Amino acid sequence: MSYHFEFGWLLQYYPQILKGILITLELIAIGGVLGISLGIICAWTRALGPAWLKPVVAGYVELIRNTPFLIQLFFIFFGLPSLGLQLDELTAANIAMVVNLGAYSCEIIRAGIQATPRGQFEAGASLAMTPFETFRHVVLVPSLQRIWPALSSQVVIVMLGSSVVSQIAAEDLTFAANFIQSRTFRAFEAYIVSTAIYLVLAILLRQVLGILGGVIFPRRLAR
Repeated sequence: MSYHFEFGWLLQYYPQILKGILITLELIAIGGVLGISLGIICAWTRALGPAWLKPVVAGYVELIRNTPFLIQLFFIFFGLPSLGLQLDELTAANIAMVVNLGAYSCEIIRAGIQATPRGQFEAGASLAMTPFETFRHVVLVPSLQRIWPALSSQVVIVMLGSSVVSQIAAEDLTFAANFIQSRTFRAFEAYIVSTAIYLVLAILLRQVLGILGGVIFPRRLAR
């Protein structure tokens, strides 16, 4: 039995596809900025923060890194309402993305902090800086510079993993593909197109992060 591929009919569903792309971009923009910010805070806490807070952050990191993202998403969307916290689909998806990326980026950034020469900490102390001021002004930028490629790769991985938010009816790109497939029963075309779009988004995101790294760390490119 032969199967004839037809893609022309997909044009009538371009509003759903476009909406799905925009929501996917929104998820990665919010998740990326807030997730990396959370990762920086957690990395500072684990490496240089108060002793009483380190086990709390370590527990959060281990919990997130050793459980499926889908379960985390379900817990936020289906579990929190039982505690009286009702969230819409997109808000729950954004929170899940931030929490997930925050844990993974914490460990990546912490590795950069631990690779910082001890002399930089001593230089900060000699200038009468507090540990936090030393971290902010002396340690953070060189640490991010060292781990930027790994951090960029993690952001791309989280973007691709965001496809599971369709399971709570967040209208991302995968949700659009599922919607089209359910209406047309032409799964090959729907998922081939969505796969191609994800591929383009991943490549573009990696390029954007590379350019952003060149802007933030210009001296790195001169070496």
